[in-house]
Amino acid sequence: MSIPVRPGAARPAATSGAADPLAPLLDLPGVRDAADAARAGIDRLLGHRVLRRESAGVSTESALRGARASAALDGVDVPLADLRAGSVGDPVVQGALRVSAGLGSMVETWSRAPGQVLARLHVLAAADLAESAALGRPAPHAGPRLSGLFSLVTGGTAAPAVLVAALVHGELAALAPFGTADGVVARAAGRLTGIGRGLDPKAVSVPEVGFAELGAQAYAQALAGYASGTEAGVAGWLVHCCRATEHGALEGLAICESLLRG
Repeated sequence: MSIPVRPGAARPAATSGAADPLAPLLDLPGVRDAADAARAGIDRLLGHRVLRRESAGVSTESALRGARASAALDGVDVPLADLRAGSVGDPVVQGALRVSAGLGSMVETWSRAPGQVLARLHVLAAADLAESAALGRPAPHAGPRLSGLFSLVTGGTAAPAVLVAALVHGELAALAPFGTADGVVARAAGRLTGIGRGLDPKAVSVPEVGFAELGAQAYAQALAGYASGTEAGVAGWLVHCCRATEHGALEGLAICESLLRG
């Protein structure tokens, strides 16, 4: 299981002459420093010498650990060794594994047809949790807000990719458009955004582990703050996502070191 992506993924920029709607995010309390720290952490990871020859191996391990952590955030925490052994049949875990395995094939399409990719993510995540007729079908209430989210995904901005990924993640997690496996889908969409916008083009960090290490309660509280729509709530969520990204970069470095040791 890996997330193979092309090197040097594009970094969309804001449309010339148009106001960048995401620019004010950097002026929220603590956000600029947190985004810079997240970028620096990822850059340290991307500079690791193992990635010159073993980026696919790191991405494979990152996908496995990311799936485990994403399932844990939804309340199903299983040992990594059991995942390696293929002995975990829990539907939440299996859905997270399918999503992680499928991300690489979705990177190119995500920035062009996010609705299509979102439906596919839900099919993978919720195949054993929802009726087949409901798979990939957002609830009617989600339509208007999803349209805004899709514009965010396909549009250009000069805002750091880590912040765009955080917004995508936060919007989907708060909206819960499907009613099942929304957390796994939201985290995957955030990760896709980070990969596609050049934050982690080799898919070797593990942001899901970052969120898990910061704690499920802190994750829920930060998400509730974002859902409140207040300036403080949005800033808190963005900073939380940046910190999780830093932790995820450290997890990627740990994977690199383990491969280096053989």
